[in-house]
Amino acid sequence: MAVNNKFIIIYTTFPDLKTTKKIINGLLKNRLIACANIFTVDSIYIWKKKIEKAKEFGVLMKTKKTNYKIIQKYIKEKHPYEVPVIVCWNIEDGLPSYLQWIEDVT
Repeated sequence: MAVNNKFIIIYTTFPDLKTTKKIINGLLKNRLIACANIFTVDSIYIWKKKIEKAKEFGVLMKTKKTNYKIIQKYIKEKHPYEVPVIVCWNIEDGLPSYLQWIEDVT
């Protein structure tokens, strides 16, 4: 399967596991993502001119690039943060059968 920037990984964070799972399950049920990996992170960032620290849940989601804008809107509407991180990277290459699975389930 030719990749040609067809697939992406989206990264975001959430403040708690309940919110994380609720949003991820909604994306999965709507077949907008094929998979999500959830992990704990220690975040340090500048917010309103202060250095802040927080325990968060990071998420990597695999999907088709054509789904990005819908996913971004979905997360933004349901996310508790004023400005959530929602970024994506192109998948340049990958195991063909894995990429086909993303294609098939989204």
